[in-house]
This record gives sequence, C-alpha cells and structure tokens, in this order.
Amino acid sequence: MIIEDFCMYCGACAGVCNVDAIQVQELKIVVNDEKCVKCGLCVDICPVHALTLE
Repeated sequence: MIIEDFCMYCGACAGVCNVDAIQVQELKIVVNDEKCVKCGLCVDICPVHALTLE
C-alpha cells in the first residue's frame, strides 16, 4: 500500500521491483497487485517509508 501523503515519487521502489509491478505515472505510483510477490524490497528502499505490505 502506498501512503501518498509521504510519497515523493522518486521511483526508487519501481527501480528495485524484480517483477515490474510498480510504475511511476505522472506523480502517482501504481502497484499491480497481480504481479506483486510481496517481497518487501520496495518497502526497504523507500527513503520516506511511504510503502507498506498488506
């Protein structure tokens, strides 16, 4: 889940995603839940802690 109030749209999460489940689109982060394997790499790399696993 993305906490949009924290997100800086830096794209670090998309860059680390091994299954290409995260896209940055015009100041919005889009996560494809069908592709996401819940590995947590995006949560760990986010500099502002704007991502969580559900």
